[in-house]
Amino acid sequence: MKKIILSISTAMLLSFGFSGAALANTYTYQVKSGDTLWSIAKKNNVTVAQIKSWNKLSSDRIVPKQTLKLSPQKATAAAAKPASSVKGVTFSKELTVTATAYSADCKGCSGITATGLNLKKNPNAKAISVDPKVIPLGTKVYVEGYGYAVAADKGSAVKGNKIDVFFPTKKQALQWGVKKIKVKIVK
Repeated sequence: MKKIILSISTAMLLSFGFSGAALANTYTYQVKSGDTLWSIAKKNNVTVAQIKSWNKLSSDRIVPKQTLKLSPQKATAAAAKPASSVKGVTFSKELTVTATAYSADCKGCSGITATGLNLKKNPNAKAISVDPKVIPLGTKVYVEGYGYAVAADKGSAVKGNKIDVFFPTKKQALQWGVKKIKVKIVK
């Protein structure tokens, strides 16, 4: 029963807790080969219309190495300061971690996380795998370059200051690669 309640809570959090512009990232993004406005918007919890508006784009055409604003200018200026709060969200801690990526899109993968979230049924979920000794399961986080997520899984190779970010496809996970990034713990 406890696991069912935790699963439902996690699903509701992912469905409702991180939606909308209130949690939009406040930084820029450099376009890579193969990127689309839709894929960039999806990764950063904003809409294509917002990206087009903030960058004064009249079409969906973008090119590699183009820098896009992923927030309104007012917010970008505020983001230049090391803030512990963004648009009503307060952070309790910031960690530098090594981030890899994973997918439930593989032979033998169940897609069920340690908290019971079914990633195959929720392919747009923003979830990360963590070392629960560093980031407790169920913790809301902001992951640089990924957006807001929940610590929903743990992995045998995820130890210490390492995380694994979830992507719906193996291709997207491979594109992420390995990065040193910052993770902010939502208070």
